[in-house]
Amino acid sequence: MTKRAGVATILALLAATTTSATAQTQADMNAQAAASYKTADAAMNAQWPRTYAAMKRRDATARDGFGYAAATLASQRAWLTFRDKQCTIEGGEFAGGSLQPMARLQCLARLTKERTTQLKDLMWQR
Repeated sequence: MTKRAGVATILALLAATTTSATAQTQADMNAQAAASYKTADAAMNAQWPRTYAAMKRRDATARDGFGYAAATLASQRAWLTFRDKQCTIEGGEFAGGSLQPMARLQCLARLTKERTTQLKDLMWQR
């Protein structure tokens, strides 16, 4: 995403959620982004033990020796590293500016919500 496209996206989001009666400060928007990320992170942390337990059960009954639980744990650890680095990069589009924290937090929330869906999708039945 180019800087112009990133700024346009943020301005569009602001226009869609802000009116003169509900104008917000950047600190307010940062706090909202932080709350959204906190909610997404809580949902993922609630889903993780369910998915991991399902993979352990799969290992206990599988005869293929695949190691579902170990693969899932390695995937989650790699994903956490990816998410954090990716969001640092996305926030970096606004490095040094007041939008940087909000952009990073929005990225964290978006990717964490996507990961929660991925974890739920791993609970397929055999």
